[in-house]
Amino acid sequence: MRTQRISLVLLAAASLLVGCTKPAGDTGDAAKPAADAAKPATGTVATVNGQKIPAESFDVFLQAVTGKPATEATPEQKSQVLDQLIDMTIVAQAGEKEGLQDLPATKARISLLTTQILAQATTEKYLKTHPVSETEVKADYDAQVASVPMEYKAQHILVDTKEQAEAIIKELDAGADFAKLAAKDSKDPSGKNGGDLGWFSLQSMVKPFSDAVEALKKGEITQQPVETQYGWHVIRLEDTRTPTIPEFDDVKQQVEQMTQRKKIEAYLEELRKSAKIQKTE
Repeated sequence: MRTQRISLVLLAAASLLVGCTKPAGDTGDAAKPAADAAKPATGTVATVNGQKIPAESFDVFLQAVTGKPATEATPEQKSQVLDQLIDMTIVAQAGEKEGLQDLPATKARISLLTTQILAQATTEKYLKTHPVSETEVKADYDAQVASVPMEYKAQHILVDTKEQAEAIIKELDAGADFAKLAAKDSKDPSGKNGGDLGWFSLQSMVKPFSDAVEALKKGEITQQPVETQYGWHVIRLEDTRTPTIPEFDDVKQQVEQMTQRKKIEAYLEELRKSAKIQKTE
C-alpha cells in the first residue's frame, strides 16, 4: 500500500502543476474561480517535522487533485488528499536535506513555475475585471456562423490525360451515365462508387478542383477538363448545402471561452507593445 501512496503523491504533484500552471493564453475556467477562492482558508491542516501546511495550500492542492473546490469535496476525499500532501511534503523535505533546491535545474524549474503561476493569476484577475459580455459572445458566435463554408456534393472522373477527359465529356454530353463512366474509366478510388466524393468544403480540395466546383450549378458538368497534380478531372456538381449550425445556447460556453481567449490575446499584445524585449542567441 505504501508504494501505491507514493505513486499517488507523484500523480497528485503532476495534477497540481497542470492545474496551477496553465499558459497565460489558456483561460480555461479562469473566469470562473472556485466559489471559496475569494475567502482563503485559514489555519493549519497538518504539521510535518515542524513545517506547517497552511489550510489555503491544502485547498489549492485539493482542487488541483479532485477538480473540485474544497467546499464540494467529501470528507474521505479531503482525508486522502491530505495524506498525499503530507507524503509530498516529506519527500520534499528529504530533497531539501540533500540540497536539491540549490541545483541549477531545480532553481530553473521553480523560477519557471513561478512565472507560469503568476501569468495565470494575472489573466484570471484581468478576466475578472474585464468580463466578457453576452453581446461580445453573441457577436463572436454570429461571426463564426457567417464564416462557416458552404458544403458541396460532387462526382468526378480522374484520368491521366487531357484527351481522355475531353473524350469523356463528349460521351456525357451525348447522354452517357456519369456513374458508369466513373466506374469504368476513373483511376480514383471513388470510381467504384460512381465517382461520388460525398460532402466536402471547397477548402478541403486543391484549388483548381475547388474553383471548378464553385463555378458549377447543380447538375452541371465541367465542359473543360480540370488539371490538378493528380491528373485530369471531369466533375459533376450534385448538390450544395449550408452545414447544420448549433444554436447559440447550445455552444454558448465554448464561444464564451473563445471570446475570453481573444480578450487575453489583446491584453497580451498591449503588454508586449510596452515591454522591452531583447532576444539573445
